[in-house]
Amino acid sequence: MSAFVSTIHRTRNLHNLAVELLGHLQSLLLLAIRLYWGWQLAQTGWGKLHNLDQVANFFQTLGLPQPHATALFVALVEFVGGILFALGLGSRLISFVLFLNMTVAYWTADREAFGQILSDPGKFYAANPYTFWFAALLILIIGPGIFAVDTLVGRAWPRDGARR
Repeated sequence: MSAFVSTIHRTRNLHNLAVELLGHLQSLLLLAIRLYWGWQLAQTGWGKLHNLDQVANFFQTLGLPQPHATALFVALVEFVGGILFALGLGSRLISFVLFLNMTVAYWTADREAFGQILSDPGKFYAANPYTFWFAALLILIIGPGIFAVDTLVGRAWPRDGARR
């Protein structure tokens, strides 16, 4: 029986070590997600800013109100939001705005895929907004990690007013 208990203890210790080591990779993963998808969002927004008439025409076919103003707003949200997302500046607020933006994109341009999130998940995650939507959701819930401007600002100006 002691061999069994010893094996259990060794397994638990290996598990704890693995959890600790993998925990150190969390912020690197969050940084990679922010940099990659922030850059992609900024590029998408930049492209929309340079093709506002085409974007507005597309938005008009979707029945969106004020298609030109909506196109400009969405382009700016994606361009500026993508840059801030990559930097990790205002991460939770920016992630929330981007998550809402991508939810609206799903609802208006990929409604069928959005409606099949449970019944046909493959269709849901194959839709164009998915990766932006999911990246924004991850950062919204988990946070930007330690490699973010938000973290630097938080260390310089802690909430309780005491310097760290």
